[in-house]
Amino acid sequence: MYRPTSPRGLLLFALAALLSLALADNPTKTTTSTTSVVTPCVATSTNGAFFDLRPDQAIVVAEGEKPPKGVPTEDYTARGWDYGTNFTLNICGAVVGEVTDVVGVEEKYWRNVSAYYTKDGKIYSLGLQSGDLIPRGRKLVLQYTGGSPCGAPENKRRRKRQYLEDDPEGMHSRYDDEWRRYDEGNENWSDEDRDRNNEGSRENHEEDREDKPPTTRRKSALISFLCDRDPDTPTAASFVGTDPDECAYFFEVRSKHACAAAEPHKPGSVGPGGVFAIIFFITVLVYVIGGVFYQRTVAHARGWRQLPNYSLWAGIWSFVKVRRGDEQRKSPVYSAL
Repeated sequence: MYRPTSPRGLLLFALAALLSLALADNPTKTTTSTTSVVTPCVATSTNGAFFDLRPDQAIVVAEGEKPPKGVPTEDYTARGWDYGTNFTLNICGAVVGEVTDVVGVEEKYWRNVSAYYTKDGKIYSLGLQSGDLIPRGRKLVLQYTGGSPCGAPENKRRRKRQYLEDDPEGMHSRYDDEWRRYDEGNENWSDEDRDRNNEGSRENHEEDREDKPPTTRRKSALISFLCDRDPDTPTAASFVGTDPDECAYFFEVRSKHACAAAEPHKPGSVGPGGVFAIIFFITVLVYVIGGVFYQRTVAHARGWRQLPNYSLWAGIWSFVKVRRGDEQRKSPVYSAL
């Protein structure tokens, strides 16, 4: 028995279909945002600019193999000019050339050195490899840390140690004042108790100074990337300068890959074609459901005539049937029969 569908049922069906589309789209976005993987040497700024410096990273090519086209296989060299030595570095990776006997760096980290220089026959590291690109305004920077120890702080500690040896009373003046204020609040203490506690505080303070390990500052390198749109200009690094302690070194790298570009489509996300398909499907769905609802409730149509623009679609179908029948009658097989 034929039971007509109520308008309320049609509306509920339309809402359920749209809700299912929204729920099917949201988990994809949520999963992509919560499980996104950070790609080394790739960054996206807050204004949507996309940077990919992986083509500038020098790679090691095995003996006998042909290097990929356009990929550098040698480290970058930056001339030191008045500094007295040149610098060797790589982008987002360890240097290709072998590095040994690095000053102040454990042997297990030698293969991770990303920038260094040689002076007086010794190799000084400027930091270990890192792929954390940081878009900072219109600048794109990369920092290497954990290099060889800086020499200047050790001289400062030596001068301070000499000062304390020359004036030992000055080292304890602040602590004597604190203990004196503390003793004034203990009227029951004898002079011997005060002297014994003051002497113990001085000894403990000297032990704390001797046991406390000195803080080691290490060399680092900060690389600023500049956009160079000339396709014929190769990627080049230049030395900018260093701080007075020779602990932080600054470089500039000009590259065509440092120019902002559009972010490519990510796997698992909805691309332009997918967005267009979703919009088209929702439009067709609303057209059909809305047309059926109107034809059924307002025009009181039944059967196939409930479809919106039924006369148009029926005419198209009749035209296709007639055209197909004419082609069949013109075929040799049909004529032979």
